Amino acid sequence: MLLTLSITPMQLYGQLLIGLINGSFYALLSMGLAVIFGMLNVVNFAHGAFYMVGAFVAYFLLQYGGMNYWAALVLSPLIVGLLGALVERTIIRRLAGLDHLYGLLLTFGLALVIEGLFQNEFGSSGKPYPTPPALSGAYNLGFMFLPKYRAWVIVCSFVACMATWFAIERTRLGAYLRAATENPSLVRAFGVNVPLMITATYGFGVALAAFAGVLAAPIYQVRPGMGADIIAVVFAVVVIGGMGSILGSILTGFTLGVIEGLTKVFYPEISNTVVFVIMAIVLIIRPSGLFGRAI
Repeated sequence: MLLTLSITPMQLYGQLLIGLINGSFYALLSMGLAVIFGMLNVVNFAHGAFYMVGAFVAYFLLQYGGMNYWAALVLSPLIVGLLGALVERTIIRRLAGLDHLYGLLLTFGLALVIEGLFQNEFGSSGKPYPTPPALSGAYNLGFMFLPKYRAWVIVCSFVACMATWFAIERTRLGAYLRAATENPSLVRAFGVNVPLMITATYGFGVALAAFAGVLAAPIYQVRPGMGADIIAVVFAVVVIGGMGSILGSILTGFTLGVIEGLTKVFYPEISNTVVFVIMAIVLIIRPSGLFGRAI
């Protein structure tokens, strides 16, 4: 098979843009997974389902609540985050201290239940979600037209990712979170409510997935299978970046999105598997991931 070399600059820039957009969602979702695993040691396979629920909550707020995109962008992550906190309190907490496999199986089953309920109620077809009027149209960059909403998604995702990294790695609250995973008894001695912190952390990680779902709604439409379509790649991003590494998830998410987009131009035959090929290579060379701690 020959590589596709006869491409125009417009095609190249277009695929680069698509790669950055996909990378934005990869980074947001994988960062949420990294937060939950790094702080709680839970492999949250229901992350894709919460991403889908976030998009549906935004759709409900628009259709039945009369709220605009900006209100949904704030309220949907809050609502889904509270749902995630409830799930942690009632279900996931029962697996504390057990092998990671139990958490993976539990959250995988939870994802199937959530997606099945939504598919039974709404079918498999997508429901349109309008682009906010303030972000309609495109910027003329001279060499290409950049849709305003796509630019907003990339910038918003990057800012959210860096703000989360800063909060966890450079603040006192983040220090307490990291310490609680290593020595919860010591943190309790300082008067910190560790169980509440764990619940809040899981809720925050789930809220990040819902936030990504709201951002994705105007681009990919709202449908029950949208989480299942992306979760495998997101897990690959987390593995490549390093399980529990927030910075690794951010950098790897954006980078793999661009690589995937460019592969569709130069070698489309492997565009759907290139992320998993990279994952296999990284696991052979560095099993802990590019930014993970060596075991």
